[in-house]
Amino acid sequence: MTPNTSVSASRDAAVARRNSPACVSVVVPAYNEAGALRDTLDMIAGHLTALVPRYELVVVDDGSRDDTAAIARGCGHRLPVTLIRLSRNFGKEAAISAGLQHARGDVVVCMDADGQHSADLLGRMLEHWREGYDMVYAVRADRGEQGLFNRLGSRLFYRLMNAGGRIDIPPNAGDFRLMDRCVVDALLALPERQRFMKGMYAWVGFRSIGLPFVPLPRAAGITTFNRLNLMRLAWTGLTSFSVLPLRMASLTGGTLALLAFIYAITIVVEKLIFGVQVPGWPTVVVSIMFFSGVQLLFIGILGEYLARVYEEVKGRPPYLVAEVFRDDTVHGGE
Repeated sequence: MTPNTSVSASRDAAVARRNSPACVSVVVPAYNEAGALRDTLDMIAGHLTALVPRYELVVVDDGSRDDTAAIARGCGHRLPVTLIRLSRNFGKEAAISAGLQHARGDVVVCMDADGQHSADLLGRMLEHWREGYDMVYAVRADRGEQGLFNRLGSRLFYRLMNAGGRIDIPPNAGDFRLMDRCVVDALLALPERQRFMKGMYAWVGFRSIGLPFVPLPRAAGITTFNRLNLMRLAWTGLTSFSVLPLRMASLTGGTLALLAFIYAITIVVEKLIFGVQVPGWPTVVVSIMFFSGVQLLFIGILGEYLARVYEEVKGRPPYLVAEVFRDDTVHGGE
């Protein structure tokens, strides 16, 4: 068999697989979403029943303090729900990773438990998947409902992330996306402990396409993901997938050194040629305070990168599973 024949056969096999009935796994990370989870699962199940012959709902309880796990378990007696209960709150990135690890479908979709990700988009996502796209991600069409801080912060974050040129993260694309099994396997093969999923989606590549969507109102409750959590996640992304902060530190240091050299030459010229005595103490004190502040800032940036290395070399798993619940009578004994 020639190489061209082998490639053609592989392509034909992939097309045949996508045209055959697919099993869809929907990963739903949940943290204190007892008020919205039942309605969200019913909404997703109602759409998938009309779209595919087989599906499963993988609910990851990320250390909730309410009845999230109990509600997921209750839904599991009438819907094909697999409940993954983590031992504590590890964060959304770890919860998504746990869901991907336990998902068994040919296609995996990530959706939030608060009901803001519209299941109406699932049909179009599956259509693009059958057309040959390995990843179909939803893009917020409008951020007008968010505050000025969030909008400006989001814009700045994506510019900084994409400025380095190592990866290209689509702006306003979140975790709501469909992934082929090959994408899921590639993500699971990545060894990171500190996981930033948006960066990992972009890093693995594959053929991708975006779909605009407008988030729905929350089914119940309020978000537990505040600005501080957003800033932490953004900093994790920058230090995990970009060296831009280090390059900016080097550039700033070089610029300040050049300016200090020019200033020193100016002082010497004024003293030797014009006999001007430059004031001493104020200049020295201000210069020391300024350069000390810059040095401490850059040491802090280096410390953040060292902290990432420290977390990775410890080798701790990104999450621990306390319980896996699955009603085989509902799943058909698969």
